[in-house]
Amino acid sequence: MNKLINDLERRFGKYAIPNLSMYIVALYAIGYVLVGFAPSSMNLTYYLSLNPERILHGQVWRLFSWLIIPPTAVSFLVIITLIFYYFVGSNMERTIGTFRYNLFIFSGFILMIIGAFLAYGIYYVIAPDEVARIMAVTSSYFNVYYIQQVVFLAFAILYPDVQVLLMFIIPIKVKYMGIAYGVLLVWEGISGLRIANFGIFFAIGSQLLNLLLFYLQLGKLTRFKPKEVKRRADFQRNARMTPKGVTRHKCAVCGRTEETNPNLEFRFCSKCNGNYEYCQDHLFTHQHVK
Repeated sequence: MNKLINDLERRFGKYAIPNLSMYIVALYAIGYVLVGFAPSSMNLTYYLSLNPERILHGQVWRLFSWLIIPPTAVSFLVIITLIFYYFVGSNMERTIGTFRYNLFIFSGFILMIIGAFLAYGIYYVIAPDEVARIMAVTSSYFNVYYIQQVVFLAFAILYPDVQVLLMFIIPIKVKYMGIAYGVLLVWEGISGLRIANFGIFFAIGSQLLNLLLFYLQLGKLTRFKPKEVKRRADFQRNARMTPKGVTRHKCAVCGRTEETNPNLEFRFCSKCNGNYEYCQDHLFTHQHVK
């Protein structure tokens, strides 16, 4: 998968949008202005929502307009949250690169649209006479809120030991917040399925799938491949034959070796000029040497 993304980056990387997080926050701002100044009787969010039933009846602007629907009403806490998500997104872009960050965000958008149509398809099969009414209600679940949540989970994967202030008071590492957010999302999705709320199930499921694809491109699961299991076994066998004090692998960022951390995996970076080797924690998070 990583090879495929590298090939895509070589072909289409020049079209990636730098500082994408800034534009996303700008879309939120536009949404708050439009919804805030529109008359309440107009119910603007209804005409902007991702409703497949209405899209199939010609309202194709809904494929894009749902992106500006604000997750919640504007408040001081919402402003702080948007600033935080801008910080999260900007750091992710610097870490994994502009193209990969674009790919992650736009994959989330596309999968959300697919999830909406899957929910519509199921409702159309089980309740064809009620599908218009059901989708008018459940389309509200297909918004940027769950995309935001998954962006934070991806940030927690990349920076598990970064510390933030919970409620501006309690210091906590993002990996613990990520675990809590992840459990809540999974529980919310399963609960939706149990009560036949396919809208919330596919809204959450589409973004968790996007997170899984993001995790796979980091190469986190390669350690379980038979080829990698054999490679580690061969490495450990050879390591026992290496004189003490001599190491075969050393991370150029943290300095850890196979002696100090036997369970770490090491890789050379193809984008760095020179033979720079990195551990699994810094292979995708280091600054490339040019």
